[in-house]
Amino acid sequence: MPGGRLTQQERQQIAAGLADSLAYAEIARRLDRPTSTITREVMRNGGPTAYRADLAHRATERRAHRRRHAPPAGPRALAQGNGRDGAAVREYEETFTTLLMQQGLPKMVARVLTCLFIADAGSLTAAQLVQHLQISPASVSKAIAFLEQQGLIRRERDDRRRERYFVDDDVWYQSTIASAHGIGQVAATARQGVAVLGPGSPAAVRLENIARFSDFISESILRAAEQVREILHTRPDPH
Repeated sequence: MPGGRLTQQERQQIAAGLADSLAYAEIARRLDRPTSTITREVMRNGGPTAYRADLAHRATERRAHRRRHAPPAGPRALAQGNGRDGAAVREYEETFTTLLMQQGLPKMVARVLTCLFIADAGSLTAAQLVQHLQISPASVSKAIAFLEQQGLIRRERDDRRRERYFVDDDVWYQSTIASAHGIGQVAATARQGVAVLGPGSPAAVRLENIARFSDFISESILRAAEQVREILHTRPDPH
Protein backbone atom coordinates (compact mmCIF):
# COMPACT_ATOMS: atom_id res chain seq x y z
CA MET A 1 0.00 0.00 0.00
CA PRO A 2 1.38 3.48 -0.89
CA GLY A 3 1.00 4.73 2.67
CA GLY A 4 2.32 1.67 4.50
CA ARG A 5 5.80 0.38 5.21
CA LEU A 6 7.88 -1.02 2.40
CA THR A 7 7.70 -4.79 2.11
CA GLN A 8 10.67 -7.05 1.52
CA GLN A 9 9.43 -7.69 -2.04
CA GLU A 10 9.30 -3.93 -2.69
CA ARG A 11 12.84 -3.58 -1.39
CA GLN A 12 13.95 -6.29 -3.79
CA GLN A 13 12.32 -4.32 -6.61
CA ILE A 14 14.16 -1.20 -5.46
CA ALA A 15 17.46 -3.09 -5.54
CA ALA A 16 16.66 -4.41 -9.02
CA GLY A 17 15.79 -0.90 -10.21
CA LEU A 18 19.06 0.50 -8.86
CA ALA A 19 20.97 -2.31 -10.58
CA ASP A 20 19.28 -1.26 -13.84
CA SER A 21 20.29 2.39 -13.20
CA LEU A 22 16.68 3.53 -12.96
CA ALA A 23 15.97 6.95 -11.47
CA TYR A 24 14.30 7.11 -8.06
CA ALA A 25 11.20 8.61 -9.67
CA GLU A 26 10.87 5.67 -12.07
CA ILE A 27 11.30 3.12 -9.28
CA ALA A 28 8.67 5.00 -7.25
CA ARG A 29 6.26 5.02 -10.19
CA ARG A 30 6.60 1.26 -10.63
CA LEU A 31 5.91 0.68 -6.94
CA ASP A 32 3.16 3.31 -6.72
CA ARG A 33 5.12 5.07 -3.98
CA PRO A 34 6.21 8.70 -3.45
CA THR A 35 9.67 9.43 -4.84
CA SER A 36 10.68 10.76 -1.42
CA THR A 37 9.97 7.33 0.10
CA ILE A 38 12.35 5.62 -2.33
CA THR A 39 15.02 8.31 -1.93
CA ARG A 40 14.90 8.09 1.86
CA GLU A 41 14.93 4.28 1.81
CA VAL A 42 18.03 4.14 -0.38
CA MET A 43 19.97 6.93 1.33
CA ARG A 44 19.47 5.55 4.82
CA ASN A 45 20.55 2.06 3.74
CA GLY A 46 23.89 2.52 2.08
CA GLY A 47 23.09 4.70 -0.93
CA PRO A 48 22.50 3.65 -4.55
CA THR A 49 25.76 1.72 -4.90
CA ALA A 50 25.60 -0.24 -1.63
CA TYR A 51 21.86 -0.79 -1.18
CA ARG A 52 20.86 -4.40 -0.41
CA ALA A 53 17.23 -5.39 0.03
CA ASP A 54 17.80 -8.01 2.73
CA LEU A 55 20.04 -5.77 4.86
CA ALA A 56 17.67 -2.82 4.45
CA HIS A 57 14.69 -4.93 5.54
CA ARG A 58 16.46 -6.22 8.64
CA ALA A 59 17.66 -2.73 9.54
CA THR A 60 14.10 -1.42 9.32
CA GLU A 61 12.84 -4.21 11.57
CA ARG A 62 15.55 -3.41 14.13
CA ARG A 63 14.63 0.29 14.10
CA ALA A 64 10.95 -0.54 14.56
CA HIS A 65 11.84 -2.83 17.46
CA ARG A 66 13.91 -0.11 19.13
CA ARG A 67 11.09 2.42 18.75
CA ARG A 68 8.58 0.05 20.35
CA HIS A 69 10.84 -0.57 23.34
CA ALA A 70 12.46 2.84 23.65
CA PRO A 71 11.61 5.11 26.60
CA PRO A 72 9.38 8.10 25.86
CA ALA A 73 11.21 10.54 23.60
CA GLY A 74 12.80 13.33 25.56
CA PRO A 75 12.02 16.96 26.02
CA ARG A 76 9.54 18.81 23.87
CA ALA A 77 12.39 20.99 22.61
CA LEU A 78 12.29 19.04 19.34
CA ALA A 79 9.12 20.19 17.59
CA GLN A 80 6.76 18.03 19.66
CA GLY A 81 3.59 19.28 21.31
CA ASN A 82 1.72 22.37 20.13
CA GLY A 83 -0.93 20.10 18.63
CA ARG A 84 1.50 18.70 16.07
CA ASP A 85 1.17 15.25 14.56
CA GLY A 86 4.16 13.35 15.98
CA ALA A 87 4.27 10.88 13.08
CA ALA A 88 4.19 13.70 10.54
CA VAL A 89 7.02 15.49 12.36
CA ARG A 90 9.17 12.33 12.33
CA GLU A 91 8.42 11.81 8.64
CA TYR A 92 9.42 15.40 7.87
CA GLU A 93 12.57 15.04 9.96
CA GLU A 94 13.64 12.04 7.87
CA THR A 95 12.80 13.84 4.63
CA PHE A 96 14.88 16.90 5.52
CA THR A 97 17.75 14.72 6.73
CA THR A 98 17.75 12.86 3.41
CA LEU A 99 17.81 16.17 1.53
CA LEU A 100 20.85 17.36 3.47
CA MET A 101 22.60 14.05 2.79
CA GLN A 102 21.94 14.49 -0.92
CA GLN A 103 23.55 17.92 -0.64
CA GLY A 104 26.74 16.25 0.59
CA LEU A 105 26.49 16.26 4.38
CA PRO A 106 27.47 13.07 6.25
CA LYS A 107 24.48 11.21 7.65
CA MET A 108 25.11 11.96 11.33
CA VAL A 109 25.81 15.63 10.62
CA ALA A 110 22.59 15.86 8.62
CA ARG A 111 20.58 14.27 11.44
CA VAL A 112 21.96 16.66 14.06
CA LEU A 113 21.47 19.75 11.89
CA THR A 114 17.87 18.76 11.10
CA CYS A 115 17.14 18.40 14.83
CA LEU A 116 18.37 21.93 15.42
CA PHE A 117 16.36 23.28 12.48
CA ILE A 118 13.06 21.84 13.70
CA ALA A 119 13.53 22.67 17.39
CA ASP A 120 11.33 25.66 18.21
CA ALA A 121 14.03 27.04 20.50
CA GLY A 122 16.65 26.72 17.76
CA SER A 123 18.97 25.15 20.31
CA LEU A 124 19.58 21.79 21.97
CA THR A 125 22.01 20.25 24.41
CA ALA A 126 24.18 17.24 23.67
CA ALA A 127 22.03 15.16 26.03
CA GLN A 128 18.87 16.08 24.12
CA LEU A 129 20.46 15.12 20.82
CA VAL A 130 21.71 11.82 22.24
CA GLN A 131 18.28 10.97 23.60
CA HIS A 132 16.32 11.97 20.51
CA LEU A 133 18.63 10.41 17.90
CA GLN A 134 19.63 7.41 20.03
CA ILE A 135 23.31 7.90 19.24
CA SER A 136 26.47 8.15 21.32
CA PRO A 137 27.80 11.41 22.82
CA ALA A 138 30.93 10.92 20.71
CA SER A 139 28.82 10.92 17.53
CA VAL A 140 27.14 14.15 18.60
CA SER A 141 30.51 15.71 19.40
CA LYS A 142 31.93 14.88 15.96
CA ALA A 143 28.85 16.19 14.16
CA ILE A 144 28.85 19.40 16.19
CA ALA A 145 32.56 19.97 15.49
CA PHE A 146 31.91 19.63 11.76
CA LEU A 147 28.92 21.98 11.81
CA GLU A 148 30.78 24.56 13.87
CA GLN A 149 33.72 24.43 11.48
CA GLN A 150 31.34 25.14 8.60
CA GLY A 151 29.86 28.09 10.46
CA LEU A 152 26.40 26.53 10.59
CA ILE A 153 26.02 26.52 14.39
CA ARG A 154 27.42 28.18 17.49
CA ARG A 155 27.77 26.91 21.03
CA GLU A 156 27.12 28.63 24.35
CA ARG A 157 26.77 27.62 27.99
CA ASP A 158 23.41 28.09 29.67
CA ASP A 159 22.74 29.07 33.28
CA ARG A 160 23.31 25.44 34.36
CA ARG A 161 26.73 25.40 32.67
CA ARG A 162 25.49 22.98 30.04
CA GLU A 163 26.75 23.45 26.51
CA ARG A 164 23.95 24.32 24.09
CA TYR A 165 24.15 24.34 20.30
CA PHE A 166 22.32 27.05 18.35
CA VAL A 167 21.28 27.68 14.77
CA ASP A 168 20.57 31.33 14.05
CA ASP A 169 17.67 32.50 11.92
CA ASP A 170 20.13 33.56 9.20
CA VAL A 171 22.03 30.26 9.20
CA TRP A 172 21.22 29.67 5.53
CA TYR A 173 22.59 33.11 4.69
CA GLN A 174 25.82 32.27 6.52
CA SER A 175 26.03 28.91 4.76
CA THR A 176 25.46 30.53 1.37
CA ILE A 177 28.16 33.13 2.01
CA ALA A 178 30.62 30.42 3.04
CA SER A 179 29.78 28.45 -0.11
CA ALA A 180 30.31 31.52 -2.29
CA HIS A 181 33.70 32.17 -0.73
CA GLY A 182 34.59 28.54 -1.36
CA ILE A 183 33.75 28.95 -5.05
CA GLY A 184 35.84 32.11 -5.08
CA GLN A 185 38.75 30.12 -3.71
CA VAL A 186 38.35 27.66 -6.59
CA ALA A 187 38.67 30.59 -9.00
CA ALA A 188 41.83 31.86 -7.31
CA THR A 189 43.47 28.44 -7.27
CA ALA A 190 42.55 27.74 -10.89
CA ARG A 191 44.07 31.07 -11.94
CA GLN A 192 47.32 30.17 -10.18
CA GLY A 193 47.51 27.15 -12.47
CA VAL A 194 47.41 29.38 -15.55
CA ALA A 195 50.80 30.84 -14.70
CA VAL A 196 52.25 27.45 -13.72
CA LEU A 197 51.12 25.65 -16.89
CA GLY A 198 51.88 28.49 -19.25
CA PRO A 199 49.34 31.00 -20.63
CA GLY A 200 47.86 29.86 -23.91
CA SER A 201 48.36 26.14 -23.31
CA PRO A 202 45.24 23.95 -23.50
CA ALA A 203 45.38 23.22 -19.76
CA ALA A 204 45.83 26.91 -18.92
CA VAL A 205 42.89 27.89 -21.13
CA ARG A 206 40.75 25.28 -19.38
CA LEU A 207 41.76 26.57 -15.95
CA GLU A 208 41.15 30.17 -16.96
CA ASN A 209 37.62 29.25 -18.05
CA ILE A 210 37.07 27.54 -14.68
CA ALA A 211 38.37 30.64 -12.89
CA ARG A 212 36.17 33.05 -14.86
CA PHE A 213 33.08 30.90 -14.38
CA SER A 214 33.74 30.47 -10.65
CA ASP A 215 34.38 34.20 -10.19
CA PHE A 216 31.08 35.05 -11.85
CA ILE A 217 29.11 32.50 -9.81
CA SER A 218 30.75 33.54 -6.53
CA GLU A 219 30.13 37.24 -7.08
CA SER A 220 26.53 36.61 -8.19
CA ILE A 221 25.77 34.50 -5.13
CA LEU A 222 27.28 37.05 -2.75
CA ARG A 223 25.35 39.90 -4.37
CA ALA A 224 22.07 37.99 -4.39
CA ALA A 225 22.50 36.83 -0.78
CA GLU A 226 23.05 40.38 0.44
CA GLN A 227 20.05 41.67 -1.54
CA VAL A 228 17.72 38.96 -0.27
CA ARG A 229 18.90 39.37 3.31
CA GLU A 230 18.26 43.11 3.13
CA ILE A 231 14.75 42.52 1.80
CA LEU A 232 13.87 39.84 4.35
CA HIS A 233 15.23 41.87 7.27
CA THR A 234 13.47 45.09 6.28
CA ARG A 235 10.40 45.75 8.35
CA PRO A 236 7.31 46.48 6.23
CA ASP A 237 5.85 49.95 6.33
CA PRO A 238 2.91 49.82 8.79
CA HIS A 239 0.99 52.17 6.46
